[in-house]
Amino acid sequence: MKKIAANALEKLFAAAKKDGIDLKAVSGFRSYATQKAIFERNASIKGAAVANKTSARPGQSEHQTGLSMDISSASVGYALEQSFGNTKEGKWLKANAPKYGFIIRYGKGQEKLTGYSYEPWHVRYVGVYIAGEITKQNLTLEQYLQKNQ
Repeated sequence: MKKIAANALEKLFAAAKKDGIDLKAVSGFRSYATQKAIFERNASIKGAAVANKTSARPGQSEHQTGLSMDISSASVGYALEQSFGNTKEGKWLKANAPKYGFIIRYGKGQEKLTGYSYEPWHVRYVGVYIAGEITKQNLTLEQYLQKNQ
């Protein structure tokens, strides 16, 4: 991860631990080759139409920016699944991520706006102010950027 995002993530994890929440970073920066392999594997298992909504094509993944992290917990076996959003850890992450500059990048009910399925585990660093604005206004990053160009 980029240093600014990594530092913010360390603070977020420390705050979670202080609150009795155990979070684990599952997947951060990915190279083009890694993202290509992930997308191709998903496409071969689920089909291209589903893969396009559940994983980014190589060169289009936020994980390649160094600003995103997939986070999970023991309560879901450290898996990346939508049920994470209903766990105490997932709820804590959603409520507290903006304080550290992160947003839940692919929110519930925002699939048509983002082009991706709901991913309560995927956080993106945007800075504290922007994370607060996006969260308060219940916007996607796309909507925020369009509104503030």
